[in-house]
Amino acid sequence: EVQLVESGGGLVQAGGSLRLSCAASGFTFDDYTIGWFRQAPGKEREGVSCISGVDGRTYYADSVKGRFTISRDNAKSTVSLQMNSLKPEDTAAYYCALSPAAVAGRRTSSYPYWGQGTQVAVSS
Repeated sequence: EVQLVESGGGLVQAGGSLRLSCAASGFTFDDYTIGWFRQAPGKEREGVSCISGVDGRTYYADSVKGRFTISRDNAKSTVSLQMNSLKPEDTAAYYCALSPAAVAGRRTSSYPYWGQGTQVAVSS
């Protein structure tokens, strides 16, 4: 029923930019949060950014503040993550996730629904 599809990943040199998109469908929750997470090989999955579907509040991990921006498109059908000034340490699989809560935060356990991920590789 619930479906989340990420797109926009790719290979980019350090200092470059990518825009990830998450198309979410199949749900009608009163409260929800869309989050972006990433996982590098050998590391735990970590929260990158999230946006509340109720009041638009956003969260950014300290490591991406000032470089990444989360937003919703005009049709409210997708959530995007604009990634600028990319660094090699940003290399990871990026996942879009959905939580049926107004403020889900950065804990992976708060998000029952996940996309399949999109790979981001940043070369030095």
